[in-house]
Amino acid sequence: MKVARYIQSELQTSLQPGRAVILLGARRVGKTTLIRSLIDTTSKKVAFFNCDDPDVRAQFFNIGFQALQRLLTNIDVVIFDEAQRIKNIGITLKLITDELPSKKLLVTGSSSLELSNQINEPLTGRKKTFQLFPISVLELWHQENQEALAIKSRLDDLLRFGSYPKIFDLDSHQEKEEYLLELTGDYLFKDILEYQNVRSPEQIRKLLIALALQIGQEVSLPELGNIVGIDQKTVTRYLDLLEKSFVIFRLPALSRNLRKEISKSRKIYFYDLGIRNSLIKNFNHYDLRQDRGQVWENFLVSERRKKDHYQRLAKNYYFWRTYNQKEIDLVEEKSGLMSGFEFKWQSHNFVKPADFLASYPGSDITIINQQNFLDFVL
Repeated sequence: MKVARYIQSELQTSLQPGRAVILLGARRVGKTTLIRSLIDTTSKKVAFFNCDDPDVRAQFFNIGFQALQRLLTNIDVVIFDEAQRIKNIGITLKLITDELPSKKLLVTGSSSLELSNQINEPLTGRKKTFQLFPISVLELWHQENQEALAIKSRLDDLLRFGSYPKIFDLDSHQEKEEYLLELTGDYLFKDILEYQNVRSPEQIRKLLIALALQIGQEVSLPELGNIVGIDQKTVTRYLDLLEKSFVIFRLPALSRNLRKEISKSRKIYFYDLGIRNSLIKNFNHYDLRQDRGQVWENFLVSERRKKDHYQRLAKNYYFWRTYNQKEIDLVEEKSGLMSGFEFKWQSHNFVKPADFLASYPGSDITIINQQNFLDFVL
């Protein structure tokens, strides 16, 4: 099943002469497929360069302007796929935008750290950046003609196998498991291992497994270091690399007003539950899982962030907890107002923490469960 991507129209209209459009996202999240869809709908002449190809990397390494001009003669749209693999790509992109201003430029990358380091300064003021996630419930909603029952019928699979595009083309659960186990091999972390001087893939894997077992919980950097066998500084570096390779994201603690609020902690979630479940090799049906609460929380936090990002909603995200164990799973800050969300599979009674409501005037707290979750992620 081919799912239309939410950002396709905006991505297409953002392609303007003399400017660069940057598309970031994890490997196999659908960047190349999206780009090829754009190519299929344009009448312009397009040059597509796959930067995973060694010949392409050699062709563009320290290329001069005259050679670049000859190569791109009569080309309207220039596309570099996985551009972080070309050394000094930022200089080449700057040459195109400066000296060949009639060209439209589209650049994809699976490592924001490596690509951003190369392009931020050369393309200052001349780029627009998008991020592509695994397929979102928002995108499935439009694909299924806004049928709530169709989405809810997929919910168990989404919680087990995630939403990488290939998953929707596979029929059996065994095929989905095999695909995810292959993906969570070194391929998903290819850019980290190749460019960031990470000598031990096993350390990255151990760290990811430890994180996968702790989703929805506060994580301790010293504890993670002890589990993996590395120091706290290395744990921090690896977490940064994994976040900038779009595997995980962090949720900090909210602490503004109360002395008893926890302030220096963080939770870590996975962008895709299929990746998370593959790391711990647990693809059980949701009703049979021991980690149901953690899985449900990760799903909702991730889907909410996808939706907000695609709809260009600027928010700050936190969790809230006090030392006497009062907590709220997700707090969003927008325009100075706080909105709290507590995630429950069933409709349980939940006593709203009075301390939170008193400390943040105008705030409210909503329970999100299987009955109303679509309102939260659409």
